[in-house]
Formats: sequence, structure tokens, C-alpha cells
Amino acid sequence: MPQASASPLAPILTALRGRWPAWKAPLRAGFLAALVAAVFVLFLPNRYTSTARILPGESPGNGLGALSALAGAAGLSLPGADSSDAAYVDILNSRSLREALLQTRFRFHQRSWRFGAEQAKDETLQAYLDQPNLDGAVAALGEHVTVTRDLKTRLLTVAVETKSPELSQAAVQRLVALLNDFVTAKARTRGSEKAAFAEARLKDARAELDRAQAAFQRFLEANRNYALSADPTVKLEGARLEMEYRLQQQLVGVLAQNREQALLEAKNDLPILNVLDPGNLPIDKSGPARTPIVLFFLLFVTVGTYLLQAWTVPGASRR
Repeated sequence: MPQASASPLAPILTALRGRWPAWKAPLRAGFLAALVAAVFVLFLPNRYTSTARILPGESPGNGLGALSALAGAAGLSLPGADSSDAAYVDILNSRSLREALLQTRFRFHQRSWRFGAEQAKDETLQAYLDQPNLDGAVAALGEHVTVTRDLKTRLLTVAVETKSPELSQAAVQRLVALLNDFVTAKARTRGSEKAAFAEARLKDARAELDRAQAAFQRFLEANRNYALSADPTVKLEGARLEMEYRLQQQLVGVLAQNREQALLEAKNDLPILNVLDPGNLPIDKSGPARTPIVLFFLLFVTVGTYLLQAWTVPGASRR
């Protein structure tokens, strides 16, 4: 009878059986390291990430110009920015917004370790990060706050990760609110400046109208029928005062219309902030990744021990 052909895996299995004694000690060390790592990461507190999504909208009047002005107000520059939403990313990463976020007080619950009891806390984010100075707190905040931008959809994603689900949600909502306040307060476009100038000019024109009206009224009290007077000086003075009064009336009317138009333009020039998701209360943890950590220690210690054994004991890896 014909003999069955040998399995193609037979040489590999034979080689592995031949090298098995050399892997025993490294595997024991690797499993021991993995066990220690598993116990360690088991007690690490969970981390939770809350995410907010923003779709920037451009104002009908200014578009990129308005947001570039915003970035300039924050001390930023946008050379060659391809779209207005790029300014929002820089504003969210600006130090002014980060400092305002760090100095905000939050009320939340947190576990000191994974199986510990929840503790109620009321403190600033800077105190939560345990940073005595503001520079260190701003640097540490970068590890907890992430701002990304989708180039196709222009969707901005703001994520905050902490050890407390409540704190993560409150912090990301506060960051979105700070961005909205910044956009509203710092959007000093041409329309808003024009509206402020028109308001001030209208106030002065109304004061001039009141003075012209008072002067014309005093003149009429002494010269009620000045148009029929035989004195040409009285006629000229009455005509001058009346003309000045009429001109001031027309000027006030024109300035009032200009102010209303400027207010409409200023309203249209404000950038639009469409908050699609203000920030969720996370339920599932985002970290730590316990299984990859344990597998890493298992592989690292096993391979490291095997190489160390092969280097210190010549021929040990071939027995």
C-alpha cells in the first residue's frame, strides 16, 4: 500500500519541539510578568471620554474673513487657511480658552481606584489635574482634550477624557460654551463697527436736533409771525433757524435708517456655530486598554528573556 505523504507542517512542528526546552524559562517569565501586569491594571481607575460635535457655518457676509478676525483676536494667524472652520480648531486650542476651562469649577463624582467608593468633588479643573501653576496645567490639559477636524465634512470633534463621566461631560460642554461666547463676543466685523459708529452718530444728531428745536422755539415765542415781518433781519434769522431745524430732522431720520441697516449687517456677519452634539454622559470606559497591556508584557518579557538567555548562554537557544 502507498504510504501517506508527510504533512507540510511536520518540519515546523519538529523544529518547535526541538526548541521547546529553550522557550520554557522565557514563557514562565512572560506569564509571570503578564500576571503582575494584570493585577496592576485591574486596579487602575477607568477613564471616560465625552465627545461634542460642531459643524461650523459661515456668515453670509464675511465667511473666512470673520473667522480670521476671530483668530487674530486670539493672537493667532491663519496664513493660507483653506476654510473658515480651521479657525475654530485654533481657537479651541488657544491658551485663553484653555485657561478659562481650567479655572472653571465643576461638581462631579469620582472613584479614587477602580473598586473604590465614589467621592463627591467640587473643584476647578486645574486642581483636578493637580498642577500648582497655570503653565503646567495648560500642558497637562493637552493630554485630556482632543480637537479634530474632518476635511471632507468640516465637522469638528471635541473630546475630553477624565476619570469621571460627569466631569468629562461637563468639561466638554463648558469648552463648547466658551467657544460660542468667544465667537459672539469677539466677532468685531465691519458691520458691527459700522453699527456702533451709526449709534454714536445718531446720538449726537439727536442732541443737535434738540438744540436746533429749542433755538427755533425761543425765536418763535418772540417772533410768532416772522414771515410777515417787515424787518428783513427777522425774516432771515427765522428762515435760517427753521432750515437748520428741518435739516436736523432729516439727518436724524437718515441716521436712524443707517443704524438699523448696520445692525442687520452686523447680525448677518456673525459666524454660525451649529452644535450637533453638546457632549454625552459616557457609560462605557475609554481606557485603560487592559488586555493589550497584559499581552504586551507577556510578549515583551518572553522574547526579551529568550534573547537574553541566548546571548548569555551560548547554544542554549539551540538545545
